[in-house]
Amino acid sequence: MSFSGLSPTEGVTAQHQRDLFAYKLSSLFGQEFSEGTDRGQNLKDFTFSDWIEGFDCLAQLIGDRETVILFDEISWMGSKDPTFLPKLKVWWDQISEQYTNIVLVLCGSVSTWIEENILKSTAFFGRVSLHLTLMPLSLAESYQLLKQRGIQASNYDILRILAITGGIPWYIENFQADQSIDENIKRLCFSSHGLLVEEFNMIFHDLFKRQGDVYKKIVTLLAEGMRDYTEIREGLGYPEGGGVTPYLDVLMTCGYVSKHQSWSLKTGKFVIKNLFRLSDNYLRFYLKVIEPLLANINRNIYLTTTLSAIPGWSSIMGLQIENLLLGNRGPILKALGIHPQDIIADNPFIKRRTTLHGGVQVDYLVQTKTNTLYLCEFKFRRTEVGTEVIKAVEQKIKNLATPRNLYVCPVLLHFGGVSDKVIDAQYFYRIIDINEFLV
Repeated sequence: MSFSGLSPTEGVTAQHQRDLFAYKLSSLFGQEFSEGTDRGQNLKDFTFSDWIEGFDCLAQLIGDRETVILFDEISWMGSKDPTFLPKLKVWWDQISEQYTNIVLVLCGSVSTWIEENILKSTAFFGRVSLHLTLMPLSLAESYQLLKQRGIQASNYDILRILAITGGIPWYIENFQADQSIDENIKRLCFSSHGLLVEEFNMIFHDLFKRQGDVYKKIVTLLAEGMRDYTEIREGLGYPEGGGVTPYLDVLMTCGYVSKHQSWSLKTGKFVIKNLFRLSDNYLRFYLKVIEPLLANINRNIYLTTTLSAIPGWSSIMGLQIENLLLGNRGPILKALGIHPQDIIADNPFIKRRTTLHGGVQVDYLVQTKTNTLYLCEFKFRRTEVGTEVIKAVEQKIKNLATPRNLYVCPVLLHFGGVSDKVIDAQYFYRIIDINEFLV
């Protein structure tokens, strides 16, 4: 059985949250509820004035039946009552000693609230049996979900959907089978009041509340590319020791930002400097495409145009796919025959320009214990990749200036095929078709 809180909008009180809990109880148990409690026969007037009464009533109705209780959006349920969590803890201590047939699941979209108030709380120490962070669906799982929902589309269109949604089930579920993929994208991303038009502000208003502006500034900086801590701090205009770390920790806990440790190719050891990347595909898409066009979107200008007419559409799709692949490294490593235990480090790699060598940015670099570097180049296009990719990768390897003891294996990941000349050149260690990751 599941219970959820009301969104803590203006005017919602602690009593409103308890009223909803009481209503859900009466709906779940019906006649059994009226006959088995002394709460009276009029279920419409039934409520609690205190959470402990509600919890006790729930336990009374469950009895000795095997039951899974889900408190969804728990931060909303207790947002207006500072005694909610202490009373939940007291009730759970009592009920868990009396019964072994009850499983309590606490869930919420505000993962930072759960982290601070439950996982790090001494009150709940020793009472958490499993901590589960729900990650986006993998490429194959997202593909299956779309097929289950009746979406008939080419792999190219499937990847465009995932480039925007990043494998978030709620976003994927809003694609409708009776519309073309372009019509779906226009409805969700380029129409006034479209779900993915308004979602960004909902996230930074509801999830981050008073500090929302600071979080938005950070993700906006990272939408332009990876940044180290100093670059982020300076971008925010904060002085040294300005306290940016807590904000980054929250964004990483929520899954919006990922931290990539830099490492020395020579020693294979991590260095102090870390790079931060905006890993959430939807946020990247909103900041790079939707936000700059909001004025026209609100006028529904793009509902009658082709998506390819949107400025920078092809290039942003390529970058979105690159970001998507970085969040799905498992299939890449499997295709390369690399076991995780053999990896020293794997991340996007940036080397700054020096007086001797030019700068270089590698889409994905894997260093293994066998002194091998797998330099991965991502190409997402509908046409074949030509021999120009070989020259580009050769230049990257030159600028990388790897130590002599390391052997570089260039790898090409593509979507639209490669020319026979690229294959005949036998330059790449592996040429991997991204389509394979969808099945």
